[in-house]
Amino acid sequence: MRILYRFLPYWSLFLLFLVFSLTAPNFLSPQNLAAILRQSSVITIMAIGMTFVIVAGAIDLSVGSLMALSAIFGTMVLASLSAGHSPVWLSIVTALLVATAAGVAGGWLNGYTTSVLHLPSFIVTLGTLGIYRGIALYITNGIPVVDLPRDFGWLAEGELFGLVPIPVIILTLIALVFGVILRKTRLGRYAFAIGSNPDAALYSGIRVARYRTYCFLLLGGLAGLAGMIEAARLITGQPTAGEGYELRVIAAVVIGGGSLSGGEGSIAGTIVGSFIMGILSNGSNLLGISPFVQQIVIGIVIILAVAVDNYQRLRKVG
Repeated sequence: MRILYRFLPYWSLFLLFLVFSLTAPNFLSPQNLAAILRQSSVITIMAIGMTFVIVAGAIDLSVGSLMALSAIFGTMVLASLSAGHSPVWLSIVTALLVATAAGVAGGWLNGYTTSVLHLPSFIVTLGTLGIYRGIALYITNGIPVVDLPRDFGWLAEGELFGLVPIPVIILTLIALVFGVILRKTRLGRYAFAIGSNPDAALYSGIRVARYRTYCFLLLGGLAGLAGMIEAARLITGQPTAGEGYELRVIAAVVIGGGSLSGGEGSIAGTIVGSFIMGILSNGSNLLGISPFVQQIVIGIVIILAVAVDNYQRLRKVG
């Protein structure tokens, strides 16, 4: 039974893929499959960072707003450098670094306030959700950042050798690196220990505040990178980008087997959870199912995923 629950997200992804392959027109076309990968990449990249936060027993509701704010900083720098006739690829790399640094700064604020001041992460990040969004809207007057170089779109729409979408390559590299960090490094081991029992972790000598903050830093940096990929899709910096993304990011972790109680989660499971939502949305669109119904279904899936997690925990206690 435990094996069944453990691999439930993977079986769900397989069955969902099979159902839409048989029922949805053009679902298996290369163009549609590439579209699923592209559309899911931004959420998946942020969900990988959220995995660390949730494993460590915290949560971040501000990730969508932080993504938008980081992208605004990055695209403003890109627009400024482009206007100054700097080399386009140097400008893009600089903008990516600025956006990632802005995300790290926001992640540090979330982690420091939560861990050092001993405030609930839910409350802190609910507050910074509004703060980051408000700053993004204030510095742009609610107007998108435009006049970006066309080559910037390659970050979202480009392909390696005309086959593999660039966002998928970025996602793959991030998944490999962060998978090793979560399972093979001190940060990952401490994150599991903190999420499982923060008091025991503290008494065993683990600096709980420091390592929880590190988890928020990782999430912030990935949110900044994801924000630039999102901006590259339209070649504009949107201060309203990422609205509602925090729920999808958290859902990806939970559907993939992560526990909101902390101490459980995996990068592979999170990726599966994200692609379950991506395939569900794409297949439903091809079948003409209302997006409102899709929201209902995703909500039900989240509740079921949490219910399964609670059931497993009760069985362990019993």
